[in-house]
Formats: sequence, structure tokens, C-alpha cells
Amino acid sequence: MRLKSAIIVAALAASLAGCSTIGQMRLFTNDYGGVSDAGYQLPRIPIEKVPRQFHRQIVSYDTKEKPGTIIVDTGNKFLYFVLPEGEAVRYGIGVGREGFEWSGSAHVALKREWPTWTPPSQMIKRQPELAQYRNGMDPGLKNPLGARALYLFNKGGDSGYRLHGTPEWWSIGKAMSSGCIRLMNQDIIDLYSRAEVGAKVIVM
Repeated sequence: MRLKSAIIVAALAASLAGCSTIGQMRLFTNDYGGVSDAGYQLPRIPIEKVPRQFHRQIVSYDTKEKPGTIIVDTGNKFLYFVLPEGEAVRYGIGVGREGFEWSGSAHVALKREWPTWTPPSQMIKRQPELAQYRNGMDPGLKNPLGARALYLFNKGGDSGYRLHGTPEWWSIGKAMSSGCIRLMNQDIIDLYSRAEVGAKVIVM
């Protein structure tokens, strides 16, 4: 009876933490509910409609990169935040559509909560209707950068690419963006809390 009670208590604790364990994989499927953040009310993500491999989870991950490094696997649509002892937090992502892919190394130069979005001039040329935002689109639930943004710089300065949130949860696992790496808003909030300014970012 004591063993049975201990198992029940452990299972309840995991449930309350929003984390479930399957083998060596720890899923955070319960962490996609509505969130009140900085005066904004993020809606619940219907996570049951998102393929399970794109749910936030802690996985075994073999890399020589040090903890705190961010590795983006554009082919498999995963972003890894490297943890100690051979593990990483894995997030599902959306990536650049054909013609907008990129790869290389950068670092997180800036972090912004509820950022302003300013479309680059090249994007305005492709989509003239965005000219109204040439001086910036105010933060909010419809802002393309979502709840958080990490700004990536390289040796040449601002790369123009971001790791950012998106209200378009259905785009995760797909190639739809103009090159930036997008995460579900609840995931970018989690990544933002972990990643430090100066963190190395590798895009494969």
C-alpha cells in the first residue's frame, strides 16, 4: 500500500508541474493553457491538434556544445536548448519557406518582451499592404513576433533574423516564415526565461 501511495503521489506531482514522463522523455503538454502576461491574455493553444513531437519536452541530446547553446534543426523543425548532462529542451518550430532558408552561427544580442514588429523594406516591396507598419507595429496578440523575441546578431551585426513567438500555432512543423524561427507563444516565453544574452545560436 505504501508503494502504491508513493506512485500516486509522484504521478500527481508530475501532473501539477505540467510535465509527464514517457520513458526518458518528459513532455510539457499541459503547459499550453491560457496565460496572463504583461497585461495580455494569451489564449489556450489547442495542443491536441499539434503533433506530439512538436510539444515542448526534455530529451536526450548528444552535443559538444556547452549548456545554454541554442541549436536549430530546420530540417526536422526542432529547436534545442542545451542542458547539462546530455539533455536538451526540445521545442517544435516553424521555419523559412522555400527561398528564405538560412543556416550558420549567431548569438543572442537582445531580448524583448512583447516586441514591436517592423517589416523590412524587402518584405514591404513584396507585400505593399505592410507599408502601414514601416515605423513599427505595436505589441499585441496579433503581432507577428508574438510574446517574446530573441534578436540574432553575427559578425556583420544584426542578421535580421529572430527567434520569436507566433499566434499561428498551426504553422509549427511547417516552412511558412520569411526566414525567422517561430515558436508557439507559450514556448517562446519558456525559451526566453532560459536563454541568456550572448548565447550561441547554431542554425543547421
